[in-house]
Amino acid sequence: MTLIVYSDEYLLHDNKNHPENAERLRAIMEYLRKMPFYEKLKFIEPYELDESVIEKVHSKAMIERAKKIGWLDMDTYTNKYSYKVAKLAAGGLVKAAEEILNGNDKNAFALVRPPGHHATSINSMGFCIFNNVAIAANWLTEHGKKVLIFDHDVHHGNGTQDIFYNRNDVLYMSTHLFPHYPGTGKIDEVGYGKGEGYTVNAPLPHDAGEECVEKILNEIMLPIGRQFNPDFILVSAGFDSHYSDPLGGLKIGIDFYGKEINLLKKLQENLICSLEGGYVYDVIARGVAIEISYLAGNPIKFNDHGEGIQCTEIYEALIKKMEQYWEI
Repeated sequence: MTLIVYSDEYLLHDNKNHPENAERLRAIMEYLRKMPFYEKLKFIEPYELDESVIEKVHSKAMIERAKKIGWLDMDTYTNKYSYKVAKLAAGGLVKAAEEILNGNDKNAFALVRPPGHHATSINSMGFCIFNNVAIAANWLTEHGKKVLIFDHDVHHGNGTQDIFYNRNDVLYMSTHLFPHYPGTGKIDEVGYGKGEGYTVNAPLPHDAGEECVEKILNEIMLPIGRQFNPDFILVSAGFDSHYSDPLGGLKIGIDFYGKEINLLKKLQENLICSLEGGYVYDVIARGVAIEISYLAGNPIKFNDHGEGIQCTEIYEALIKKMEQYWEI
């Protein structure tokens, strides 16, 4: 059985004039109810994560700023519910991790919002208040687990990278459009100190497609992942990498998201996906549905594929950089 973290309270953080609004989650839930595997899903309620747990990843000053109503930066809004909802989002990821760690289930999809992967240790930014995946990853390391974070959002997860940049118990991997917001995620950003070699960035050119990403996954990222041998995989599941997304620029189709989950699941069955970006409602709904279908062992297909350009230069540069740290 696959766990689904969801709460209607996630809809309370809302600004109808903003791309990251409650309609995203409503569209996902409406679509999921039509899926043949829906009855096999186990929905669990999140809890509000205590500030003491959040403080292990984010500064106290950042947490205090998140309590204010208005704008945390030019992209990130809050209303009177947002602070509570942000704690529920982080708590949803930790709840899923707890359930899997206790052996109750093998995998989960956390339908949480606001998203998290841009939130650094000291700043909320890019639609993100707290870094949900990073908080859960840190919680898992405190329980003696090694964590691989794979980020397929079109935007680089600068916050996640920042938080684990000098650590070797969390391996961060990202495929993202570059140059693009937030401007980070170059190949030579590999970590420092104990963390050197534990950040793997594939900055993809505009219009890069599935064949490009699959080659990087199969020949670079997955071999590194097998050597790291994680106890858990957390996926920052952003669907703005789809070819139709107005905030994107890559050529990824819906079916490829299922393929990515299938490949990761073969590496480690303890797997949690967390909702990040994606701003075309039918695309994000189908993207979530296909990832859940692979988690649940009932894979579906949409015959939706993206044809994009090759990225040989990036592939070769990434191998040259990462073979300093891993056998590729």
